[in-house]
Amino acid sequence: MSTGTQRAADAADGLGLVYELTRHGPVSSLAEAAAARGLEPRQIVKTMVVRVSEGDYRFVLVPGDREIAWPKLRALLGVNRLSMPPAEEAQEVTGYVRGTITPLGSLRSLPVVADASIDGKVSIGGGDHGVAFTVEAADLLGVLAAEVADVTDPA
Repeated sequence: MSTGTQRAADAADGLGLVYELTRHGPVSSLAEAAAARGLEPRQIVKTMVVRVSEGDYRFVLVPGDREIAWPKLRALLGVNRLSMPPAEEAQEVTGYVRGTITPLGSLRSLPVVADASIDGKVSIGGGDHGVAFTVEAADLLGVLAAEVADVTDPA
């Protein structure tokens, strides 16, 4: 296992999260990722790093067929401004390159916000390209102590 995947798997194991590790070749779209994992696009959960303020970040879990609704997320967090940090900054915070980011095994433990539409069997990034963890959403959100709220709109 590569370093990123090992770190994520170690974290998942430490949390007692039951998962299936999936490996696939390069993909260039949500549809390709879903097909490679045998899932529907809505079951692919993207992990987004959002900057609340200098040094203050959140993970936001977003179903593949949805996008962050910035006004909803700002209202939930009680702030007037949010941003997506540059890829290098997100990597410094998480230890993962963009496209592989997962809350599992992040270098910094960040609060997690999960969209309320995430349910059933889902797939989340596994710390490296072409690697994913398939898990039950309720289990994932529970071990992450995620704040669940309506924070997305259809893509």
